Amino acid sequence: MAPDQPHVRIGRADNSSFAFGDHARAETRNTTSAGRDETAEELLAAVRELRADLTRLRQSEETARLDEALADTEGEITRTGTAGEGRLARLREVLTDAQNIVTLFASAGAVAGLLGM
Repeated sequence: MAPDQPHVRIGRADNSSFAFGDHARAETRNTTSAGRDETAEELLAAVRELRADLTRLRQSEETARLDEALADTEGEITRTGTAGEGRLARLREVLTDAQNIVTLFASAGAVAGLLGM
């Protein structure tokens, strides 16, 4: 290749890190939390237990909405080590709306207790 021609090299891209241009560098930082606190661990366990219990019920719009909120909470805790206040507020709202089905499960009481309901 002639010295006055631009040189492009494409290597392996991990974790969505890209850099373009002469002497460009892409750095990836691990944004996952180093660990979860005890409260987050308890909530994660309770959320997983309630999700498992929900599979025992006939599927409805209400159970689907609750499972989605629980899955989102589980995912956020798994990714970040905690659940944000907005996520917890949404889960409280959905649990309140689903009172007629969640009273069947002790796991719902555990989640509600951990949410301060």
